[in-house]
Amino acid sequence: MPDKYDVIVVGGGPGGLEAAKLAAGAGKRALIIEKTGWGGTCTHKGCIPTKALLTCSKYYADLKKLKRLGINLASATFDFSAIKKHQQQIVKVAALGAQKTLEDAGVETKVGTGEILSPQEVKFSDQSGQTQIISTDNIVVAWGSEPQVIPGIKISSRILTSDGILNLQALPRSIVIVGGSFIGIEFATFFAQLGAQVTLIELLDNILPQEDEEASGFLQQELARVGIAVHNSTGLTGLKETDSGVAIQAQKKSEQLEWNADYVLLCTGRKPQLLEAELINCGIAYDRMGIKVNKNMMTTVPGIYAVGDITGGMMLAHRATQQGKVAAANICRYEAPPYNERHIPSAVYSHPQIARVGLTAKQAEAEGLAIEVVKSSYSANIIARAELMGQGFVKAIFCRDKIIGATIAGDHAADLIVPLTLAVSNELTRKQLKGWVIPHPTLSEILLPLIDG
Repeated sequence: MPDKYDVIVVGGGPGGLEAAKLAAGAGKRALIIEKTGWGGTCTHKGCIPTKALLTCSKYYADLKKLKRLGINLASATFDFSAIKKHQQQIVKVAALGAQKTLEDAGVETKVGTGEILSPQEVKFSDQSGQTQIISTDNIVVAWGSEPQVIPGIKISSRILTSDGILNLQALPRSIVIVGGSFIGIEFATFFAQLGAQVTLIELLDNILPQEDEEASGFLQQELARVGIAVHNSTGLTGLKETDSGVAIQAQKKSEQLEWNADYVLLCTGRKPQLLEAELINCGIAYDRMGIKVNKNMMTTVPGIYAVGDITGGMMLAHRATQQGKVAAANICRYEAPPYNERHIPSAVYSHPQIARVGLTAKQAEAEGLAIEVVKSSYSANIIARAELMGQGFVKAIFCRDKIIGATIAGDHAADLIVPLTLAVSNELTRKQLKGWVIPHPTLSEILLPLIDG
């Protein structure tokens, strides 16, 4: 069979996988090229390994609640090597699942690198160095992202990014985390719940600066409960390895701060992995924030699409997946699903969790919208109380009687945001929401006051 495809996808992360799978399902001859591991950053360095670790730390931390429920454990310990094994097994399962999904859809796969030569040609190089030129009608760029490192800082065995920290084989006694984004907060939660001394520094006035301010403040209090020292409005001024760890200097307004720790974890964001020579050669428009795409996920060059982290914006796996769906629909000439950046939910898998969809109150007011804010408390929900979930809240933002945003701060927020995402993305009115019947007794009943308010 000649090496001519209807679509070639370069990158096997969530967006690339979805585009290839749907194109093949629509009868197109599809090829996907991946150089490191099926599933991309999400499976190997992001969503999957971190959630596997956080599951372990949560079970361990929740043992402290059992005495309240009449269950007494004389002592409890953890095996860090077993925790790491769980992480590795879950990553392996996820990667194999991604590969099987491609096989079942009839997508052809190649392991190696794919260099985009033109809108119709990709140069494939396998792991042995053998190359071939492959022809195609369409190309989907899904290069993903990489950690963003503060200029002047050199990554080492003690100064790590979120990629490198996953390779630790022993629990640090102490760690300083630079950056209060969701990545930094999730790692802070994991290490602190297992007993490490954790310090978190954030340059801006609040952790999670893009989220609801009340949710951010609530989470900071909860982090303090597990012993995490959070320093907002704090900038890193010095970083030096020592014989036994790392010496850190920072400035908090007029105050000079210093720490010595086993490790430093840099969580100062991720950036699109831009292969500029290929972009320039093909004439694809981009800037440091990512590749420019239109509503169809097409770049400025017809026939070349881009999806996922490479397009900038919120670097989330489910956002990439939805973009892959849109790209595939336009390649295959069928109606694309709706895509709106504001309707992409986000979740922070701290303990407790934070989740949001749509606008926060501050964002809505900045746009000059007249809004109504309705809140509901976890303390008023019988399941939350019975299961010792502690404090938390749900907040909905209404404008002209339509729900335009929602934030949840509390246990299971990432799951509870799902029905609110459906409501926000369809701009449901309070009248429409009143027909929503929620089973009793469930945690989901915490959403009822938003409807009846």
